[in-house]
Amino acid sequence: MRNRDLAVTTLMFSLVAPAALAQPVDGPKVEWKLATWGKPRAITAGIELLAKQVGERTGGKFNITIGYSTFGGERELLDILNSGGLQSTMMCSSYHPDKTPGYGALDLPFLPLPDFETQWAVHDAFHAHPYIQQELGKWNAIPYSANLLPQYELVGRGTAPKTLADFKGMRVRALGGLGEAMKNLGAVPTSLPSTEVYTSMERGTVDAVSFPTTYAHVSFKTYEIGSWYTTNLAPGTVACPTLFNKSAWAQLPPQYQKLLMELRPRVRDALISAYRQADEKNYPLLKRKLTFITYTPAELAEFRKLGGQPVWDKWVAETSAKGIPAKELLQLIMDSSAKAQKK
Repeated sequence: MRNRDLAVTTLMFSLVAPAALAQPVDGPKVEWKLATWGKPRAITAGIELLAKQVGERTGGKFNITIGYSTFGGERELLDILNSGGLQSTMMCSSYHPDKTPGYGALDLPFLPLPDFETQWAVHDAFHAHPYIQQELGKWNAIPYSANLLPQYELVGRGTAPKTLADFKGMRVRALGGLGEAMKNLGAVPTSLPSTEVYTSMERGTVDAVSFPTTYAHVSFKTYEIGSWYTTNLAPGTVACPTLFNKSAWAQLPPQYQKLLMELRPRVRDALISAYRQADEKNYPLLKRKLTFITYTPAELAEFRKLGGQPVWDKWVAETSAKGIPAKELLQLIMDSSAKAQKK
């Protein structure tokens, strides 16, 4: 299967009936390494199901080993994939925005991603865009699937930001477009890797941390040293897809390629289920430990006015100047979101 056929194949196999997924797949012995970071948690539920199902369906002949921070650091994984040191990896563009500037469109704040189903559909459409395939192709990468992330919320120490003015001067771990939005409020953003968050909060080098709620805050234990939590800020999220090494994908026998594509809907469902289960468990824990902050509709509207549209406009202008179809990519997000929500 050629790389340019990936988007079409993705759509085709997303319609495969569940009964077809039970069929065993025979083939040669293949070993893949798939990199991520941190510990097993909700965002890794999809790749964990993928590795498990691939192993079971092939009788162990196609084995995917997941490395949790053992195959490289978050900022290095795209380079390692490019070099052939990995067959697959999770990647957050916001960790190295200069490497995949067009992909940063998905990191803009306040995008219309009201639910996981819409988010999945938007990412699929985005991944199929020729420029995005070209941009990732420079790193010998092709997109396999989104790793759905919930909206971010903040956990912090010290004075709670009960009004938007309270964000001024606050040192906040915030990635990508969310960092720009926080900067527009007068905060001081940093793109600190998730594995360094706890120590940085403990030492007081950051005042607050934005993470997908609730699972990541519990996974990285921010609640242990935080004192407050925003419940409804919902300023956005970041895109952290699973990528395949293009050469490794091309070398797979067709039956293994087909299996990987068939499993995409189950990867999506595993992610959504993991987040819902995490929320049921985590909200009571956060409520016992932290003061919950809920903003009024008027405050949220003001935050979006200050933090959203200016970031979009700036991103389009700066990214277009690099010869990237930024306006087209942003419009694709809007259009595919509207289409998904009509279904």
